[in-house]
Amino acid sequence: MDISRTTVRSRIVTAVAGTALIALAFQVPATAAPEPAPRTPAASATAYDDTYYKDALGKTGPELKSALHTIISSGVSKLSYDQVWNALKATDQDPKNSSNVILLYTGRSQSKDDNGGDPDQWNREHVWAKSHGDFGTSTGPGTDIHHLRPTDVSVNSTRGNKDFDNGGSEVGEAPGNYTDGDSFEPRDAVKGDVARMILYMAVRYDGDDGFADLEPNDKVDNGSAPAIGRLSVLKTWSQQDPPDDFEKNRNEVIFDKYQHNRNPFIDHPEWVDAIW
Repeated sequence: MDISRTTVRSRIVTAVAGTALIALAFQVPATAAPEPAPRTPAASATAYDDTYYKDALGKTGPELKSALHTIISSGVSKLSYDQVWNALKATDQDPKNSSNVILLYTGRSQSKDDNGGDPDQWNREHVWAKSHGDFGTSTGPGTDIHHLRPTDVSVNSTRGNKDFDNGGSEVGEAPGNYTDGDSFEPRDAVKGDVARMILYMAVRYDGDDGFADLEPNDKVDNGSAPAIGRLSVLKTWSQQDPPDDFEKNRNEVIFDKYQHNRNPFIDHPEWVDAIW
């Protein structure tokens, strides 16, 4: 029997429509809840939270400071002042030139072997000035590479044992750094580094190991007292200049190869405000 074209076309349309309806029946309804996004760790979390920092998590104020002191003072390998030379060649290596180190205040890349006491060489800067607490170069605070950095000899001398604060006249040999009679302001790129080194020292050396109890305060011109300021400025610097890759790598090298402890304020910058 002959079937008209209209009838055939009608059957085809009906079949296609039926197939589409069947397909739609197996699709996820538009109102279905989407799958939950993968959970990401909080911005402050680090790879060491479940191990190294586990006894500090959830604490604040003096309790946090005490917990961190115990953590970063345990299992530490101490260097001699002579060993600091070679350690700094690794911790402060120029990522673009493995033969050089980066100087803290100038930012200059300089040969690792061009170290000593002559003008334009680099030497070992105690960021927490060693006269603030009178610990000199004794093994301990005097050789702790978390706060020892390569610096230009004469710029190191210009900084001397001054506290840290904003203002002053620009340092000719280190543009971007400023100084006056009682304070020193480092260049913007390392302001946070300086702050976190100072606060590390205040937690690490708490007066229970034969050395002075180092504490930041909100003054300058602290002289030989075991204190460095200004704390309010250091806190601002830490916020304005968060840890960068160079600072983070430095922390890893010290932990893995040398002292086997960490600067907690590099891993958790928010702990600065949690303590102070």
